[in-house]
Amino acid sequence: MMDAWLRKAKPSNTGKSPQSNGKRTPPTDEPLSKRIKKDQVSDSDQDSDQDLEPDIPPLKPLPDKWRVDSARSDVGEDETPHQSETDVDPPRRTTIESSLPEVKSEREAFEEYESFRASQGDGDKDAASRFHSRKWVRGKTSLYVDAFNLALGTVLDEESHLFDDKEMYIFDQWHKLSYEAQFLYVRLFLRKTASWHRIARLRYHDDIQDTEAAVRELQESRSLPLPPSTPPPILESTKTRLISTAQDDCVFDDKFMFADMSEHHITSVEEATTLLSLDEVKALAKEAKVQGKNKADLARSICRMSSQQTGLLSMGLRRSNTFDSADSSGRNTPETESPGPAGEDSNRRKHFLEKILAITGPCIRLSLPVFKLFERVHLVFYRSTEWTEKSLTTIILAKISRRNFPKYIVSRSSTIFSSRDQLLEFETAMRREYAVDNVLEFNGPVTDADFRRVVDVFEEIYPRWKTLLQEEQEKEERFYESGEGAYLRRLNPAHSYTRIVHKAAHVFGRLKEHRREHALLIELLDQRLFHLARRGSWYQRKALLEEHYMHALEPDPAYKDVEMQKKHWKRIAATTCETALEDRDCHLIYHYDIQKRLIKLEKQLKIPKRLQHDFGHVRLQKPEEHFVEGIQIKKDDIVGKKGRGPSTKTIWVDEEEDGGECSVEAMSLSWYRSQGWKGYHAEGGIIRTLFAYLFFDILFLYIPNVFQTAYQTCPLDLHTDAFYPTRASEINHRLVEIANGGAAKLVEEVDERERENRTCVVGLNWDYELDDLLELVNSFDGAALAAVCKVMAQEYGQRGGGIPDLILWRTEPTKEVMFAEVKSANDRLSDTQRLWIHVLTGAGIKVALCNAIAKEVREV
Repeated sequence: MMDAWLRKAKPSNTGKSPQSNGKRTPPTDEPLSKRIKKDQVSDSDQDSDQDLEPDIPPLKPLPDKWRVDSARSDVGEDETPHQSETDVDPPRRTTIESSLPEVKSEREAFEEYESFRASQGDGDKDAASRFHSRKWVRGKTSLYVDAFNLALGTVLDEESHLFDDKEMYIFDQWHKLSYEAQFLYVRLFLRKTASWHRIARLRYHDDIQDTEAAVRELQESRSLPLPPSTPPPILESTKTRLISTAQDDCVFDDKFMFADMSEHHITSVEEATTLLSLDEVKALAKEAKVQGKNKADLARSICRMSSQQTGLLSMGLRRSNTFDSADSSGRNTPETESPGPAGEDSNRRKHFLEKILAITGPCIRLSLPVFKLFERVHLVFYRSTEWTEKSLTTIILAKISRRNFPKYIVSRSSTIFSSRDQLLEFETAMRREYAVDNVLEFNGPVTDADFRRVVDVFEEIYPRWKTLLQEEQEKEERFYESGEGAYLRRLNPAHSYTRIVHKAAHVFGRLKEHRREHALLIELLDQRLFHLARRGSWYQRKALLEEHYMHALEPDPAYKDVEMQKKHWKRIAATTCETALEDRDCHLIYHYDIQKRLIKLEKQLKIPKRLQHDFGHVRLQKPEEHFVEGIQIKKDDIVGKKGRGPSTKTIWVDEEEDGGECSVEAMSLSWYRSQGWKGYHAEGGIIRTLFAYLFFDILFLYIPNVFQTAYQTCPLDLHTDAFYPTRASEINHRLVEIANGGAAKLVEEVDERERENRTCVVGLNWDYELDDLLELVNSFDGAALAAVCKVMAQEYGQRGGGIPDLILWRTEPTKEVMFAEVKSANDRLSDTQRLWIHVLTGAGIKVALCNAIAKEVREV
């Protein structure tokens, strides 16, 4: 049974509207934030004959599948000096954040929360009941602590079998902590791991009256119960080896602490100097008579001074190795100093260490085993491999926002991880996946040695991957119903292993081991359980290898002539292309390149014209070139936000409207309006709105485990490759309905039912007028609109960006829709923009490249 907070709530009577710009101004449906590219490009892995070149471009960076650091702006909180605030790009939203409505964040949200809870009387004591009844008690709880305890309580109520006796005892001790100790722990939990915090600089005075008492409570040593006498189960060798890595970080002896003490764990000058501010480092460097250009140089000089003594090294004395906090974290017993002449060197280090710790005062850092244990709790709670502090609080903020949410059935299975071993293996799989990403993406140029490291990881997990594939296939055939397994498979170790195999295939290609690469691609395509969105790229690469390489690697004994061998493998490549086009899981975005390759192969094989494939109905048309002249404004000495350089966006005069300043897109839109077009500068916002209208009921169709709270605006799997195959029948029927001209009726029905409440639905902006939406869908060719919707259904998360800036339509002389991508001087199309232009032109929709030309430049 679910806790009260997960039960379906009645819609509120009020609903706040999205941002609006007025009656005729286009709605401010902001384009997606510029995000760090994750799976977006590598998921598509676009293939061409350019792959034959020796230097194959490396894969794009992929996300850490463990925890996403969120950019914080907590004013007045503890910031250790070495953690300087820098401008960072907004982080990518996690699955749970994407499914919940936009809520106020940071200071504004918490001020509203504090004001709200202050108006409540004393009430229920537990987090879940306070959440359901909307009652909070000042000084006894907070948004962060409530969200943390809500996650812990839900997991322990439903899935306590995933934790052993020692861990359950730690949870029991957690509940006995005072509110102030819990608050301090949660706030530090949401910060970086393995980081020390100076207690004197912890600034939580509004919530913690006695910081030192809270620190002492967290740093108190607690005894753990004796382990059970029953021996642990014996597991198969490969599985045991994999699981052991996940257990390493959560092994508890006979005692534990929630937080470490600096007196016991900071044992190196290198680690201690990271806690000093720049002014403190300068003062210490002056006393030590060392120099440096910046804080890092000064710190290194101090460390060298502390561990070197003139004449000692020449005597062959040994220095003990030290490691920084990120690697050793100071959690292991420090290396013992050898007696003898090295004592003078040791005394010097001890002198500097004591001097630094006297400056910093006592420090606190969360104990790694307990920290990892609570991370495991959140993994189980969110059913997701990514979460941030916003994930922790967004559910509660969504609750108090008093918005109206769609009606759907909340479903949360308690058997996602059937055993503790399965959970541990999943953690291990994620660590393996991260290790591969770290080698290929985050450590500079990749060498052959790095590729071999990836191959080693692949060889280790490969047997287990094959076993898990077989087990999951049996579940799919015997146990799962109504698409239940699709989203849950993302929490199966084989999901991470499949991605490692995918990366290994890429590595074999870079190492010119094309035979092994081809064999792996066949195995990847033979399974239909994991990473379905990649099938198009696998087909592309497989066909390319068969066309160019396999004739020399796997010659058919039936053919003696080299040219006949090449033709034989080209016929196999053509068959691969045909299979890809017939594969229901090969996404539409790959079809054009595969069709192009198939036509080329058929010509090379000299297949009779009447037997060749004809893709003329989807032949791409080149975008039209439009030139719009306007008056550009250049301003001197413009400083960007937070002291950055000036924005690269150009400023223009809107001659068609009131002559005021505007963006280049607004200026171009005014020009198109003067040519008889209607339209919006939406950058995909209106497409997402139409998708929400047309697939409203399908979005909120009952699928197990994709609606885990009553406050979601979309299913959890919408931004994954599980959304489309799970609902393939319903989506395909809807696409046929749209192609047959039924879009307007669907829009009218949803608008009549939901507009009054302004129901919170992903992508749906109620500020678009119904008359405009109906006019737009009626101007679309039905089949073209269906093609656009199919791409959105297959890859909603990856294809939200890149849609042309302007969407335009007109009803006279004929009904017509056009997309326009606006470019100023020196602008270039991105890969995602080119992809969308291919999709739109392939569907028969007119696309224009609108070039803004300055006929006059005004400097102000």
